[in-house]
Amino acid sequence: MPPRSPLPPRHGLSAAWVCTPHRDPARPAPWSTMGEWLRDHVDARVDVEGLLAGRRFVYADARPVEDHDAYAAHVFVWFHRDLREEPVVPGELTVVHRDERVVVVDKPAFLSTVPRGRHVTQSLVVRLRDELGLPELTPMHRLDRVTSGLVLCATERPWRAAYQSMFARGTVGKTYRALAPWRAELDEPTTVRNHIAPIPRTGRAEVLPGAPVNAETLVEVEERRDDLAVYRLTPTTGRTHQLRLHLLGLGAPIVDDPLYPVDLEVDVDDFSRPLQLLASELEYADPVDGGVRRFVSPRRLPLVAAAQWSRDGC
Repeated sequence: MPPRSPLPPRHGLSAAWVCTPHRDPARPAPWSTMGEWLRDHVDARVDVEGLLAGRRFVYADARPVEDHDAYAAHVFVWFHRDLREEPVVPGELTVVHRDERVVVVDKPAFLSTVPRGRHVTQSLVVRLRDELGLPELTPMHRLDRVTSGLVLCATERPWRAAYQSMFARGTVGKTYRALAPWRAELDEPTTVRNHIAPIPRTGRAEVLPGAPVNAETLVEVEERRDDLAVYRLTPTTGRTHQLRLHLLGLGAPIVDDPLYPVDLEVDVDDFSRPLQLLASELEYADPVDGGVRRFVSPRRLPLVAAAQWSRDGC
């Protein structure tokens, strides 16, 4: 691991770092300068030339890395990546609970839980670190970007292990609600068990018939609304797109799902049709003080698009 970064966080994000390899006495280094090594080593998506010209690569003592600096083995270099201009994800980010150890927040659809791909500043962790003044705040679990609802975060590094262990052990009670077509055969509680695996390089997942079970969800109809129904979903596992695939397999694909049953190729900055899936409840025994905690999302189905949300005050 590197020493402490000489650069402060930016947009709630720590600086990225790279390190030159340890010296191999049997083989001379193929680079003569640090500039050569950075061009050869740093991710192609990073503007190495621009960062060097702007003196934005720095050593552990905060000195800028110069293009012509002699190459040296096992040297750490820090930098902040350039970010695209991201459209603001609409909808409220509501703090449901806050104490010294955790923050429970209710997120809108289209907001990534953590920085990923084209969504960095418009992610739950970056926005909350800035808004709450908690630079070490970290989500203990994740929701899909298009899913709305409750996320539990640890406020500081010392609390992370205790709360992460709850999710690792499966001792957190998670309840979701989804709006999907009503199916008469689902009026009785149904437990779906199968094997779900990601489809590489697609952003989607699939059920693999005959493979060992790795995904389980209890599905219950909570309320019928004409041709639709509100389904109460209680997963005991947390596979990629598990709830979406389990309802799809029962003939009840979730309303406004951009990926299932087919990929609609919706632009990542299109916020007009939120997926009708809500992480509505979290319940657990606190691993620090043993107290029982239960949190409920203030949102209700159907979830509405941002423009309608602002107009109706929903």
